[in-house]
Amino acid sequence: MKNTPLNIAPLHRPEIDPTFTPAILWNKAYRALCAKTQASTPLVFSLSRPDGTISSFRTVCLPHEGNFALLNEVYVERILKFLLWARGANKVVLAGPNAARLVPALRDTYSTGGARAFDCNFVKKLFDTDLEIDALNDESALPLDTTPLLSMGRNLDGCRIGFDLGGSDRKCAALIDGKVVFSDEVKWDPYFQPDPQYHYDGIRHSLRLAADHLPRVDAIGGSAAGIYINNATRVASLFRGVTDPALFNSRIKNIFPTIAREWGVPFEVLNDGDVTALAGSMSMGKNAIIGIAMGTSVAGGYVDTRGHLTNWLNELAFVPLDYRENAPADEWSGDLGCGVQYFSQQGIARLLPLANIHLATELKAPERLNELQRLMANGDPRARKIYDAVGVCLGYFLAHLADFYAYEHLLLMGRVASGDGGSVIIENARRVLADEFPELNINLVVPDEKEKRHGQAIAAASLPALRK
Repeated sequence: MKNTPLNIAPLHRPEIDPTFTPAILWNKAYRALCAKTQASTPLVFSLSRPDGTISSFRTVCLPHEGNFALLNEVYVERILKFLLWARGANKVVLAGPNAARLVPALRDTYSTGGARAFDCNFVKKLFDTDLEIDALNDESALPLDTTPLLSMGRNLDGCRIGFDLGGSDRKCAALIDGKVVFSDEVKWDPYFQPDPQYHYDGIRHSLRLAADHLPRVDAIGGSAAGIYINNATRVASLFRGVTDPALFNSRIKNIFPTIAREWGVPFEVLNDGDVTALAGSMSMGKNAIIGIAMGTSVAGGYVDTRGHLTNWLNELAFVPLDYRENAPADEWSGDLGCGVQYFSQQGIARLLPLANIHLATELKAPERLNELQRLMANGDPRARKIYDAVGVCLGYFLAHLADFYAYEHLLLMGRVASGDGGSVIIENARRVLADEFPELNINLVVPDEKEKRHGQAIAAASLPALRK
């Protein structure tokens, strides 16, 4: 992120990471400059997908000239990055008087040889088609928004299995008419396993554990890190170790449809963030919820104001939230300042040395988090500074999300947010929201231990409806 003349002055800064530049404040400063610059114009992003999904995002832009042109390019590129990972699209149309001047730089950036080659290739994997970026002068020519709602979840009748696949453990539960009669958690290490059989055997093992505690199995629902369309794996960090494209397509892409055929019952899998949001909605009896699970990655999910899941991607690990020039880089996409480096075990590993906590290099991210939690429980002030930093960043991020989602409740889950440190994260996030964004009324919720253990499994198990 190149230096710009915008004045960004956060009221709260992470003590161990003081140059953090919140995206929400940068964007607000940019839009404030637009408001007092007479030649600024409206700008609309329209995002389309092959299934007919269309969503739009309305904003403004400065006149595309002089120093303003650089500001425009930064703002528009970061907004597009957020929209691609939050909503998903293979075709993007910018509409407005300056749209045609903005598109060439975006096309160059989001190309196979550009700075966002990872994102460009992601679109190809997800939708089996190239990313297109076009321009219109008049927004009245844009198609109307149509976001399909997912008709799944909240089904609790019968004998069901719910499972949740994370980066460090697999959870499963058996339910009879909504009551959990068995639950279990098995450690595994899927991220860098190149053999699809490892994943297949692990998932089947968890399902069998749950099935052994039911008189029969009527339906199976699951949550897993990644993007799944009709149960097919499109892109998933969970299976990133299967790097051979042919092996991925033959064994991983349809791993869940294959397992579903073996069981012969209604079977649904969704992104774990969506299931987290659904679990919160079911337990609280509230809608307009974003669920965030801070674990091996950053899973996001959304239940809209009417209580529906949508087909948005909600891949919050890859959305930008820090606009500083030297923001930390995501090891997978290479981009700077994205969610995974702030709210996951990777983010914790990044912050440890900044807090003067130096651990053995051979320790993996989950083990580093365990050590941080031990230090926090023992009252180590260095550990407190890490959780303070996560909380400050989260507060600004929640305000940033409000620009893109209509939400009132934030459900926070995951190992990073557990224990004493989780309370510190919430405390700091609330302070940022109260001091910087008093106009927002966001209810931050951390489920109790029982809800953490069973809520996700119950919500996952409720995904499929029974056959009539």
